Amino acid sequence: MNKEFFEAVALMEKEKGIPAEYLYEKISAAIITAVKKDYGGKDVISCEINPEKNEFDVCYCRTVVEEVEDPDAEISLEDAQQIKKKYKIGDTVKVKLTKKDFGRIAAQTAKHVIRQGIRDAEKSQILQSFQSKNQELVTAKVIRVDPITGNATLEIGKAEAILPKAEQISGESFIEDQLIKVFIVDVKETEKGPKAMISRTHPGLVKRLFEMEVPEIYDGTVIIDAVSRDAGSRTKMAVHSKDEDVDAIGACIGPRGTRVEKIVDILGGEKIDIINYSENPEEFIASALAPANVLKVEIEDSEKKVCHVTVPDNQLSLAIGNKGQNARLAAHLTGWKIDIKPESGFYEG
Repeated sequence: MNKEFFEAVALMEKEKGIPAEYLYEKISAAIITAVKKDYGGKDVISCEINPEKNEFDVCYCRTVVEEVEDPDAEISLEDAQQIKKKYKIGDTVKVKLTKKDFGRIAAQTAKHVIRQGIRDAEKSQILQSFQSKNQELVTAKVIRVDPITGNATLEIGKAEAILPKAEQISGESFIEDQLIKVFIVDVKETEKGPKAMISRTHPGLVKRLFEMEVPEIYDGTVIIDAVSRDAGSRTKMAVHSKDEDVDAIGACIGPRGTRVEKIVDILGGEKIDIINYSENPEEFIASALAPANVLKVEIEDSEKKVCHVTVPDNQLSLAIGNKGQNARLAAHLTGWKIDIKPESGFYEG
């Protein structure tokens, strides 16, 4: 192997970010695999790559024995000493092979395995990149949108990921080269390579957006306890402050509502209700049903988390919400099954 070979590997390390040592290891294994086929598949081939000296040696290795039983792997003392006088029983005789000895098929096989090794290294890098961003918010570029399925192919760093139509906010549309925020829900290693499960409907997206926009959340002063989301329509988020001098809701809303408005814009006008979290379930459930006023919360079963909530008659539809949205989001936010009834006990027809 000449100087150009080592320069090519160095260039590959620079351009693709694949460590040269990793490539040399794969190349060495590929050459050994290819060449040993000419020797009955036995482990008699060694490959040593020395990039510092620009040296690449492939050797045929045999053990010096008194009586040869396997001519592919063994050599007699007499034959060994014809190569070098100092050889004795038990030594390994290494004979350098020339490129001509490799054979055309061996060279092609090695080339194929080398290419595969490079692909594996790239997949490994993509996997590591995705895993480092798992459960995080990332900026992605829209490459294309399938006109039939509506699925969007996004570029995240050097990798691609599919944003399924089901994980897109209802009513939104994308154009080529548009930059969008997505949440990496999970990362899986598949036969076809690393796959990132991404979403714009996941509650984690809202949580990470608030962490970006609200310094008090980022530094840990304000804690997001729970997020419940009906993507594209409404989100409920429960927060509390570790510092009694810091108003958790006020911090999230920001001066003149600037912080929450920015997030609402990113989410295409999605409404966001921010409430105070409480370890007291009655208080937490009552807050979660905002903007409705709650008169009473009765715990029926604390283990199964079942409760009854009473609201003024004129607040019933507000508490339940359009198509049951408010009650559903409150139940998901608190983790309680909430039965809502009017103060009079009578439901409107």
